[in-house]
Amino acid sequence: MSTGVVIDIAREALWLIIKCSAPMLLVSLVVGLTISIFQTVTSIQEQTLTFVPKIISIFVTVILCGGWVMENIITFMEHLFENFSTYVR
Repeated sequence: MSTGVVIDIAREALWLIIKCSAPMLLVSLVVGLTISIFQTVTSIQEQTLTFVPKIISIFVTVILCGGWVMENIITFMEHLFENFSTYVR
């Protein structure tokens, strides 16, 4: 296995991580920003106020996007396993 192949696999794996984590991160960002604006407007300085809505929103996002994330991971792993014989050489 050449260095180029290893770099390609690593690049594909990193892109998969970014692509699969993006929905959860974006939802967390939007919910956190919304709650921060609400806290600023109402002058509530409670630090734990952001945790529960973020956890709930991320949980809902995982439920909604979980199938898509799993399909991406399965496709990547199938690609790796199909080409395993070429990687071993």
